[in-house]
Order: sequence, then C-alpha cells, then structure tokens
Amino acid sequence: MAKLALVRHGQSLWNLENRFTGWVDVPLTDQGRAEARRASGHLRDIPFAVAYTSMLSRAQETLEIILGEIGQRPPVIRDEALNERHYGDLQGLNKADTAKRYGDAQVKLWRRSYDVAPPNGESLAKTAARTLPFFDRAIGGDLRQGKNVLVVAHGNSNRSIAMQLEGLSPEAVVALELETGVPIVYEVAPDGRVLAKEIRR
Repeated sequence: MAKLALVRHGQSLWNLENRFTGWVDVPLTDQGRAEARRASGHLRDIPFAVAYTSMLSRAQETLEIILGEIGQRPPVIRDEALNERHYGDLQGLNKADTAKRYGDAQVKLWRRSYDVAPPNGESLAKTAARTLPFFDRAIGGDLRQGKNVLVVAHGNSNRSIAMQLEGLSPEAVVALELETGVPIVYEVAPDGRVLAKEIRR
C-alpha cells in the first residue's frame, strides 16, 4: 500500500502577522523553519518516491528542510495547482482589521464558506476545482502505482485533497483545521480508498 504524507508549510511571516496571504510569496519565519524540522522527525520512516509542492516559496522551503533533515532526494514537482487559495482583494490585509471594516460575519463567510469567494478571489470550491484534477492525474497516479508521496502545500489546497480522500462534505471540510508543519499520513489502496489516517505531532 502507498503512503501519502500531506504537510501544510511552516508558519509564514504573514501567518505570524495575522494577514491574508493567498498567492503572495511570503517567507517562512524562524518558527516556521523549526516546524519543518519537527515535521521531518515524523516522516523519517517513509521512503518517498516523489515529492510535490506549490510555486510559493514558503511551501518549497518547508519541503527542502524536510528532505534535507530526512536525507532523501526524490524528484520534486512544483505546480501552481497546489498553491494556496487566492484571497483576491483581501491579500495583505490584517484579518482583525478586515473584520472591523466588513464585519465578523462577512469575513467569516469569505474565510469559512465553501462556495463564497472574497472580492476578486477564490472560494474553497474554486480552489478544489484546480487542485483536485492535478491531484487525480499526477499524485493519484503515483499512489496507484504504489509509490509513497510527500505533498507540502497550503491550508486550502491540502484541505481540498483531504476532502476528496476522506469523502468530506462541504460543511465538514470548511471546519477542518490543518496545523502548520503537522504531517497527516494516509495509507492509500490502489483504488484510491484510504485505509488509515494518522496525524503525526
């Protein structure tokens, strides 16, 4: 059976500053790098055949740290299909200030509904619509061949993948919290069924 390790990147500068990040290329903090090193300690037992990440440096650096720490050098595939959800006009804004301006209910709707997008941005449904075809074609193809795969991406692209793997409803997936730098390891059958799930802290 193949294993899929899904990791959200370590803390970024704008995570720390409570800003909407989206596709803005924001670096990791020192804590984010420490989270990546800690994640590596939970992944040493898995020999990865291939790794996937987004086009954003916070995910790429997290992946590089993990691979360096576990001493593995699988091929790395980078694709913007795995990028974070695009937050449109909210990108760069402080979340608390935005809530004061537009109201808590509106900001919660933008952040936590499945199909409501922020102004000029993506809903989680639209994020899933670009992430999941790539997952099915590329990552799923590797898993079907029995290859162990490491994916280091973002809260919402990983949330889309978890939704499909676990058969979550739109209501359930928006409530799914993915911590920075905490691996989720799935054991996946050749037909795509999840046989086991383990959160490794």
